[in-house]
Amino acid sequence: MAKKKKKPKKPMQVWKLYKAEGSKIKRNNKFCPKCGTGYFLAAHKDRETCGKCGYTDFKK
Repeated sequence: MAKKKKKPKKPMQVWKLYKAEGSKIKRNNKFCPKCGTGYFLAAHKDRETCGKCGYTDFKK
């Protein structure tokens, strides 16, 4: 059987997680309450999810 071709990984786009306002930096996404600071929640259409622990916060 032939091996499957692997897709090249995309680099993480860290600049999308922050926004510069004047001389201050603002974080766009929330931090995970279980993992603590440094671990962002991924923003989806109907939920926010942590990639490390799997914590999910559903939006209403």
